Parts: sequence; C-alpha cells; structure tokens
Amino acid sequence: MRFVIEVLRPIALLLSRIFFKIQFHRVENVPKEGACILTPNHESFADPIWITIPIKRRVRYMAWERFFRVPVLGTVMRVFGAFPVKLETTDTAAQREAIELIKSGNLLVIFPEGGRTKTGKLMPFKAGAFRLALTHGVPIVPVTIDGGYAIWSIHRLLPRPGRLTITYHPPIYTEQFSANGGRIEMKEQARELARQTRAVVASALDPANIENYIETQTNPLKDNIST
Repeated sequence: MRFVIEVLRPIALLLSRIFFKIQFHRVENVPKEGACILTPNHESFADPIWITIPIKRRVRYMAWERFFRVPVLGTVMRVFGAFPVKLETTDTAAQREAIELIKSGNLLVIFPEGGRTKTGKLMPFKAGAFRLALTHGVPIVPVTIDGGYAIWSIHRLLPRPGRLTITYHPPIYTEQFSANGGRIEMKEQARELARQTRAVVASALDPANIENYIETQTNPLKDNIST
C-alpha cells in the first residue's frame, strides 16, 4: 500500500500544480512520528487527498461514506488512508476505529466542521475531534485549506481550475484529561480547544470567508467525531 501511495503522490502533486496551482506552507509542522490529529477546514471533495500529498508518513482519515461511491475518487481515497463515517447517525464503528488508530500512534485527519461548507465560509467546529485529543493527550495540528471551495464545491459535479493554498499550523499540544475529571469539565475543555483551533485555521483565510456564529448548547449526540 505504501508503494502505491508513493507512486500516486507525485502524480497527484503534478496534476494539482497544473490545474490548481497548489501551494503548501509549513508542512514541517506535521509531526514525523507519534499520534496526532490534523483538523482541516472542509471545502471540497478532494480535501483529504490534497492535504495528504506533502506528508511523508502514513495518514488515516475519516471521510463521508458517500464519497466512496464516487468513481475513482473513492478508490484513491482508500489508497490514501480513508475510512468511511456515516454522518446521518452516530457511527460508533468509525469512532472505535479512530480511537484504535490514535492508540497505535497514527496520524489521523478529522474535519471538525462535520461536513463540507455549503457557502464557502468556515463553519463552527464540533467538539468530537478535540475530546479524542484530550482523552489521549495527543497534539492537534490545525490545517487551513484556502481555494478548495472555488475549485470543487459541494454544488459542483466536477472540479475546475483555480488556486489552492494549504497551510499546516504549529501543533497545539494537549494534556491527557484526568480520569477523575467530570463530563462537564471535559465538554468545556473540548469546546475551548475547538474554538482555539478554529481561530488558528481562520487566521489563514480571507475574513469574508469566516462564518460568524453564536455558540449555543448543542445536542451531545450531534457532537460526535465526524467528517
């Protein structure tokens, strides 16, 4: 599998440079080993592939199971380390796989918006990815994808040429949440970490592409790890 990825990587990079003028900034911020969670904003179908291109270690990530129905795209996503998650329900199987990957020291990508933006604006971040980071004491690496919506938004069947920039921000290190801590404290810490991470992602976007929102009490069943 690693051989296949290394063969496909330069092809994906070449095509992305030709059609999307892709640029990668500060890839060195991604840890070379150990468990870590990348938390990109989600603008297009191809986000998982784009963010994986410059990372030399094996990357695993959740992706909406419907993506796997798209010819060619679904196959490529699996090769690059994707596993499906159902957004319509609480997908306990996907959550268990994510937990096992973190325990095994893997690099995991979770899109904390919970789905692709429908407007091109950065949406609120759900707390699931951050609860996972706090539970196991692993770092978060915020990632900003800028230009993906114009290239291949949720409203387009096929991509179009454009300019794409991906920025890998410095890790946000976490301390493992104490087993003696309560659920309310965990929830608050996860939400604060989500707010902090979203602010970092937003720092590399045009302010016009950042959705303003007022945080309200959410249904915890909708606050699960998702992508």
